[in-house]
Amino acid sequence: MVRAQHLYVHVPFCARRCVYCDFSIAVRRPVPEAEYVDAVRRELAIRHGESALDLRTMYFGGGTPSKLSPDGVARLIDAIAARARFAPDIETTLEANPEDVTAAVAREWQRAGVNRVSLGVQSFDAGVLAWMHRTHDAGQAARAIESLREAGIEELSLDLIFAVPAFLGRDWERDIEQALALRMPHVSVYGLTVESHTPLGRWVARSTVAEAPEESFEREFLAGSAALVQAGYEHYEVSNYSLPGHASRHNSSYWRRTAYAGLGPSAHEFDGRRRRWNVAPYADWVRRLREDQDPVEGQEVLQSQHEMAESVYLGLRTSAGLELSAEEVAHVEPWVRAGWANVSESRRAKLTPAGWLRLDTLAADLTHVRSRY
Repeated sequence: MVRAQHLYVHVPFCARRCVYCDFSIAVRRPVPEAEYVDAVRRELAIRHGESALDLRTMYFGGGTPSKLSPDGVARLIDAIAARARFAPDIETTLEANPEDVTAAVAREWQRAGVNRVSLGVQSFDAGVLAWMHRTHDAGQAARAIESLREAGIEELSLDLIFAVPAFLGRDWERDIEQALALRMPHVSVYGLTVESHTPLGRWVARSTVAEAPEESFEREFLAGSAALVQAGYEHYEVSNYSLPGHASRHNSSYWRRTAYAGLGPSAHEFDGRRRRWNVAPYADWVRRLREDQDPVEGQEVLQSQHEMAESVYLGLRTSAGLELSAEEVAHVEPWVRAGWANVSESRRAKLTPAGWLRLDTLAADLTHVRSRY
């Protein structure tokens, strides 16, 4: 087991559920932040006792962490600081919706220790935002970014979603252009996925909404990659792009299979061999902690074959690539000929954007090869 140097905190509160969202959220007005912060404090005490965490990154995800008041964010960070040592250069990321960001709020976040903000923009198209049930408009994203920069928070990321249904008439290239105009240090681009227990999943099941076809998914993914790379961004992971030196240190720890701790409803953690996850419903999580119970719902100890499969998959999904044996090189050669991969002289395989679209197939093939060793 390895002691975690990275911490994920799930803040589940949202103003409403987006049509595609399958995360553990709690729609609350007002947000019970005193109850929530106290529960996080109790979970830290139960899970980590008197031993202090030595943290290099913290990530507040959701849900919508920006639904906490600035004072709530500060008290949450203080609760963690009481049981952790922060590295001098700790990366502290807060996910936020554009409509929650004002100049005053941004200044308070910066004073509390937030030095990186990930904005859930998703699109600059008003019709797409309304269909998604997003609660901001296109203009609020630019204003939020300006406020954050004025407050001294320069490490900023922006999320976009592609492959929305064709009937929306969304101009994907225009969304990319507008994102580039903001010159964000980091951009994350995700394809719209249909989960069965979401409004979108029910619409698709009833055939009232049709998913974007695979051809559109591939075309938009490749167009986004080409435009961002041409603008100077490094496509360093399937869904993530950064200007040089601005990759997410926290998320990169997941892809390297580094140990991380997790707090909050549905939060996961990993100690190098064992993966644990908390109960998802907010009320259940709070109740267990009030009763001084660990809110863990389940856990698994990864066997060697699972560790192997994860290492292959995670290696292939980043620009760092995966080191191959001589036998494995032969399995990748058809991918090289198709333009889906490159293999260096040192036998390191790196997928191209077109190859990343077919990642699962190669990962399964190489895992099968390795399982025979």
